[in-house]
Amino acid sequence: MANLFRISPRAVSTVIFLCLGLGAHNVHAVGEQAEQFTPEFRQIHTSQDPKHTPKIVAPDSVKRGEWFNVTVSVGVGGPHPSLSEHFVRYIALYKDTVEIARAYLHPVYSSPTITFTIALDEGGSLRAVSEPTHSAAWEAVKKIEVLP
Repeated sequence: MANLFRISPRAVSTVIFLCLGLGAHNVHAVGEQAEQFTPEFRQIHTSQDPKHTPKIVAPDSVKRGEWFNVTVSVGVGGPHPSLSEHFVRYIALYKDTVEIARAYLHPVYSSPTITFTIALDEGGSLRAVSEPTHSAAWEAVKKIEVLP
């Protein structure tokens, strides 16, 4: 009786895709979609670009465990556009390599500026990652010291 409910992981993903209306003929296409992009497209940009590089506004040092604001805006030289054909999909905030916050943005109605309120227990690097619709994600880094 227990074997009646044993389903392979592949069958589960097929069922999920069928339920989402993608159809069986698209199941393999979705898995292959990531392969169509070159490694350069998937790699995060760490160079500076006036319209795409995030800008992090946060204190240089904070007290351990106390809440503070971190504002991330996309475009160090001016705001990134928010148009239906070209906009910022999301802004994520990391403490070193751990994602601690993320906001998804809507085209036209959302400005690519987000304020996160966070608390840290140790210093390190705040990393802001933003992904526009026409390129790979962009990253900015700011060191932050945590005082006792």
